[in-house]
Amino acid sequence: MMTSPTALAAADLTAYLHQSIPLTEAMALTLSAYDAQGLRLKLPLRPNRNDKGCAFGGSLASAMTLAGWSLASLTVAQAQLEAEVFIATSSLSYRLPVWSDCEARARLAEGETWERALRGLRQRGRGRIQLQADILLPDGRIAASMLGSYALLSPGQASKD
Repeated sequence: MMTSPTALAAADLTAYLHQSIPLTEAMALTLSAYDAQGLRLKLPLRPNRNDKGCAFGGSLASAMTLAGWSLASLTVAQAQLEAEVFIATSSLSYRLPVWSDCEARARLAEGETWERALRGLRQRGRGRIQLQADILLPDGRIAASMLGSYALLSPGQASKD
């Protein structure tokens, strides 16, 4: 068993996802970038295509959800805190079909700060953060978008609810 996601370094994220969330291995999802601006996951078309040959909407939704979850988990770890991260709510919009490999990008939603969410986690054992996730085509266009609200719960809080 690997360590919790909040103890991960960014370099270990892909291995953790594939071991702990089997769907991510079937999707061939891998970390492509992580920095102060956000996180990107590579999503190859071949294992995520639908009957039309373009990307399956469920794969796109999963990739955006996982990009946000990964960003929140790594940010909590970087703050040297422990938390279970859960998607609480999300709103999705599909704009363009995806006919090639793509990336799921997650970043803070407009007006959000990590300080508020992490303060809540430290003080009350729970925080909440809104993240914007997008599916980026190779030419930079946005094919799909998701606004997600993620709950950050200290390990004791996660088992109480």
